[in-house]
Amino acid sequence: MMAQGEHTPVQTTEGAPDSLGDQFTQLVAVVERLRSETGCPWDRQQTPESLLPYLLEEAYEVMESITAGDASALREELGDLLLHVVFQGCLAEEAGRFKLADSLQTVIHKLTERHPHVFGDQQIEGTSDVRRRWESAKRREKGRASLLDGVPRTLPALNRARRVQEKAASVGFDWPRVADVWAKVREELGELEDACVAENTAAVREELGDLLFSLVNLGRFLQLSAEDALREATGKFEFRFRGIEQELARRGLEVEQATLQEMDDIWNRLRREGKHV
Repeated sequence: MMAQGEHTPVQTTEGAPDSLGDQFTQLVAVVERLRSETGCPWDRQQTPESLLPYLLEEAYEVMESITAGDASALREELGDLLLHVVFQGCLAEEAGRFKLADSLQTVIHKLTERHPHVFGDQQIEGTSDVRRRWESAKRREKGRASLLDGVPRTLPALNRARRVQEKAASVGFDWPRVADVWAKVREELGELEDACVAENTAAVREELGDLLFSLVNLGRFLQLSAEDALREATGKFEFRFRGIEQELARRGLEVEQATLQEMDDIWNRLRREGKHV
């Protein structure tokens, strides 16, 4: 990347380059221009930490467009996410930490080294073998004391629970059958009920966490993401509750003025009609 104050000519969309490499170089040039002394005051003020909320937002918008099956939105959101990757690389280079090219070379090296069955002559025994070899190589390369050290603590709780379970399962520490997972879910639900009856607040909190962890595990065995399932359930609830508000508004009522029975009646009708997001 260039030093502050130096300018790379920035092409307009009309004269945009054709190759992927040229387009990536142009994006880097745009970010450098924004960060230059004659660039944008807002962009010049940003730090790696200040950009984190926007980076997360863009990642979630990518997820939302994929879930919605919206290719047009995905095309745009992938570009927005890539912008943040380049921006973080630009900031790191300005600070003398590393170059964005170093990040690219690192991931290229990592992919080729961890796929010897593709880029070499090593034989594998299916996807489970691939995952096991990947985790082993990753732990060895990073010198981690535990297989679980690489799971970010900042992940959403349901996603983090699944990743912890997956890593433990990759070395054989797992339930042998889904029936065992069902039994664990029932066990944890019973323990939560007992804690509630005993009015033991600390135990209730612990048992609720254990139940949620078991449900995430059940989702994993059923090849379903608990995070995605909960997101969809929340969206369904939101859609129906908005339907309640809209129906009450047609009746000239605010939602605060309605009785529980009135709201339940509308909810049940929407449920029977199968209306949801």
